[in-house]
Amino acid sequence: MNTDKKSISTQKHGKKGTKPQPSPVLVAEAQAIYGVREKDRVVDFMGLPGKKSSSAVNYDAYFIEVIRKGVPKKVLDHLLLKLGFTEDEMASFLHVSKRTLQRRAPQEALNQEQSERLIELARLYSKGAEVLGGIESFKRWMDTNIVSLGNKKPKDFLDTSIGINFLIDELGRIEHGVYS
Repeated sequence: MNTDKKSISTQKHGKKGTKPQPSPVLVAEAQAIYGVREKDRVVDFMGLPGKKSSSAVNYDAYFIEVIRKGVPKKVLDHLLLKLGFTEDEMASFLHVSKRTLQRRAPQEALNQEQSERLIELARLYSKGAEVLGGIESFKRWMDTNIVSLGNKKPKDFLDTSIGINFLIDELGRIEHGVYS
């Protein structure tokens, strides 16, 4: 009976040279854990009183529920300070007038579009702070012309959902060491 390394490798992994595939259960568990961690990170970043959970709750479903109810205006005020945006910048990102934002009471719910954009901004900035080692480093990056973004500032992309997702993808490339 031949028990050299080659035959043992073939017995364990199937065909010669193929790598074992991760179990779908393990992949799903890792994605669920990451999702819970991201949800908690974003909820904390927004200053929302959220339930922290270690269970595999679908974080997208959680944010959809928050968007449908409307984010309180006090979250917008919290993010203005945390992100260093002016009221004019935030109004531009939310596609409303500065005066409309100023008229809202702190407990008043923003509409779905405004709530969704605030959550997108919080997801982006919390991810950026994680990837670049802190919120101040990320804010500097957001105000720097980046060659891979067409020599534009990342902040120039905040007025659309696609722009925000584009920046999240760019952060993923940075996080994994893939530079354009």
